This record gives sequence, structure tokens and C-alpha cells, in this order.
Amino acid sequence: MKLLIIMLSSILVNNFVLSRFLGICPFLGVSKKVETALGMGLAVTFVMGLASVMTFLVQYYLLVPLGIPYMQTIAFILVIAGLVQFVEMVLKKTSPTLYQALGVYLPLITTNCAVLGVAILNIQSGYNLIETLVNGVGGALGFTLAIVLFAGVRERLETSIIPKSFEGFPIALITASLLSIAFLGFSGLL
Repeated sequence: MKLLIIMLSSILVNNFVLSRFLGICPFLGVSKKVETALGMGLAVTFVMGLASVMTFLVQYYLLVPLGIPYMQTIAFILVIAGLVQFVEMVLKKTSPTLYQALGVYLPLITTNCAVLGVAILNIQSGYNLIETLVNGVGGALGFTLAIVLFAGVRERLETSIIPKSFEGFPIALITASLLSIAFLGFSGLL
């Protein structure tokens, strides 16, 4: 039951993009097409899930025993950067079109503060390994849900009549804020 609560909380209530405002750069940058947004969401899900487990292991089996937990941020960034390089190589080989579509935003997963944020929040929350994995995957699924919903709305807005001053990025920011307000409705769920 606790794992289900952690999962639902990280997807809906404490959504990293729409509630905690982490990972905004790829959220706004890769959300023009649903298929690209879904690809980015899946890449982030893979990286965030693995990063959660790897950073947990680094924290409790390397940093704490060596007495250097203050090196947490640097160690976590190195783990995340390595995982992103791995994902980039896999996507380049398996799906060149998705690799091209994600472009510069794929390496930006390394600096995606949502990935680092979930790793640090897992440690701060005192989660065990399984809870860490569930929170990491749940956070990534929440990111994927948010970016795909946002991309769907942005695709619809492309064919809509919008005042000239709101075209492009301004309407995207307004849409993101309305989506964030909609997710605020989940705050009393858990």
C-alpha cells in the first residue's frame, strides 16, 4: 500500500514539473509534438529510474561509509551524466529519428533538475531501495504524463486562432500554468 501511495504521489500530487517546477527546460523545449514528448518522457523514465537506484547505492555504499556524504551532489551528477550518455548511445543505434527529434534536449537530461531532484529527495525522504525505485519511476511517469498532455494541447493550439501577441511561447507558458493549476487539484488526494 505504501508503494502505491508513493507512486500516485509522485505522478499526480507531487508532479516534478507541474507541482515542484523541476525539469521545465525539456518540458517547454520538447513539447511541440506528442511523439517527441513521449520519446523524451520514456528516456527520462529510463534515466530517472536507473539514476534513483544508482544514486541510492552510491549514497549508502560509497559516500556514507567513506564519510563524504557532502559530495552527494557531485557524485549524483556524475552518475546521471553517465546514464544519459548510455541512453544517448542506445537511442542513436535503435531509433535515429527519435535521436534527431530530441536533438540538444537529450544531453540536457544530464542537467535536468528533475532527475537530480528525485535522487536527492529520495535520500532526504529516507526511502529504502524499493521505495527509491518506485518514487523515481513514478516521478518520471509524472514527467511523461505532464509533457505528453502539454504536447497534445500545443498541437491543438497550432491550428487554433490565437491573438498575434500570444502566438508561440506566450501561449505555451499560459497553457503550462493552466495545466499546473489543474494538477493542483490532486493536492488533497493523498
